[in-house]
Amino acid sequence: MQSGQKEKAEIGIAGLDNILVGGLSRDRVFLLEGSPGAGKTTIALQFLIEGAKRGEKCLYVTLSETEEELREGAASHGMRLDGHIEVFELVPPESLLDARQQQSLLYSSDLELGETTKLIFEAVERVKPSRVVLDSLSEIRLLAQSSLRYRRQILALKHYFSRQSATVLLLDDMTAESNDKTVHSVVHGVIHLEELAPTYGSERRRLRVLKYRGQGYRGGYHDFAIRTGGVVVFPRLVAGEHKTAFERDRVESGVPEIDELLGGGIERGSSTLVLGPAGTGKSTFVMQYLVAAVRRGEKAAAFIFDEELGLLFTRMKQMGIDLEEMRDGGGLHIEQLDAAELSPGEFAHRVRARVDMAGAKTVVIDSINGYQASMPDEQALILHMHELLQYLNRQGANTFLTVAQHGLVGDMKSPVDVTYLADTVMLLRYFEATGKVRRAVSVIKKRTGSHEDTIREYRISGKGLALGQPLSEFQGVLRGVPTLVGGPLIAAEGTSNS
Repeated sequence: MQSGQKEKAEIGIAGLDNILVGGLSRDRVFLLEGSPGAGKTTIALQFLIEGAKRGEKCLYVTLSETEEELREGAASHGMRLDGHIEVFELVPPESLLDARQQQSLLYSSDLELGETTKLIFEAVERVKPSRVVLDSLSEIRLLAQSSLRYRRQILALKHYFSRQSATVLLLDDMTAESNDKTVHSVVHGVIHLEELAPTYGSERRRLRVLKYRGQGYRGGYHDFAIRTGGVVVFPRLVAGEHKTAFERDRVESGVPEIDELLGGGIERGSSTLVLGPAGTGKSTFVMQYLVAAVRRGEKAAAFIFDEELGLLFTRMKQMGIDLEEMRDGGGLHIEQLDAAELSPGEFAHRVRARVDMAGAKTVVIDSINGYQASMPDEQALILHMHELLQYLNRQGANTFLTVAQHGLVGDMKSPVDVTYLADTVMLLRYFEATGKVRRAVSVIKKRTGSHEDTIREYRISGKGLALGQPLSEFQGVLRGVPTLVGGPLIAAEGTSNS
């Protein structure tokens, strides 16, 4: 904290406090806006509960729902509104609801607005809170009836709260016209919440700080989710903020022929993409590096989008790789992800948690197709992947990605082109030879160091993954129908799995 800068009021949501660079400025008025159901009330409750934990007096003024409804909503998250938190349910004075008491020369809204403001002030002076939530501005807007009166009322509230030394969070459900920015120009800061409904899957939520006077903050959209217990915010990953010193040694797969193909191995802190049609063994290739890392005593993490974990465990065990044992031993973290329930921000957060807190140095993402499916309406997949890969590289982690290409033999199409992002690209192909369908692998890109420019046949069997010698007798293997130009084709035999 800079000299002379006041301590901030933390909201109590780690990700949101990170976006706000510490929280909300003390003794200022802020706006939290979003459509109904976006999560405003939940964030407001967490803001007050955080203050109560610090021994601050807190006041929740509710105009739109009853105190009972508010407490029930809090209880559903395991929150208790007691101790330092007081709930003030503001209801219209009974006299204003009685037709016999209505004035003929004055609009009832004039009386209601003044009486409502008076009741709010009385509650604040009685409780003397350090934190205040006013829910919601839509009620005051309706009572004001005109933009001029509404602006004057908001200014009056702002000046009043500034004299009370209170940090205030105004909630707005955005039921007014979309171009009404009356409150935006008055308050100290604005946090905007959005709820999106994808074509398939659960709703997605994101937030953005639109304004914060005299204060830096993390711009752009940030994904968040409402869980039991409150709101969880996933700040947008910025790779440039994360840099770790590490030794750039070579990482081997444990299969000598793969390492030969890659010129002796891959450099630590780099990314490797394995491309190929369905069934070529992309997962098997990347699992070699994961197993080798665990056997070296390093931590590894695998994020599986496509394959059911039980099937993956069984399949790998048939090749002599016991992933369950590695997981139970603590060397491997492996989880299956549901693309329909996951936002890009939450996925990046999960990966960071394994690298930052668990120290994983090998990360497998299988596959990018599943990752892409988690954001059907997202136009920035490449940017998300760029930041994630840059972050992992800067942490000294080796990342292995798979992409399933469309088609089986011949011309292959990729649903997304991330080849230019990866440091190393391995290409897997089916090809026809001697009346059989076979598989071949080649390295088509490696940024650091040399690599073989050959094509090798490989086989996957109960003994594991085995690579043969370079296919020097054939040409056109990558097209799927090779032409014999030399001696007989020698198939890959035996096992090189260590």
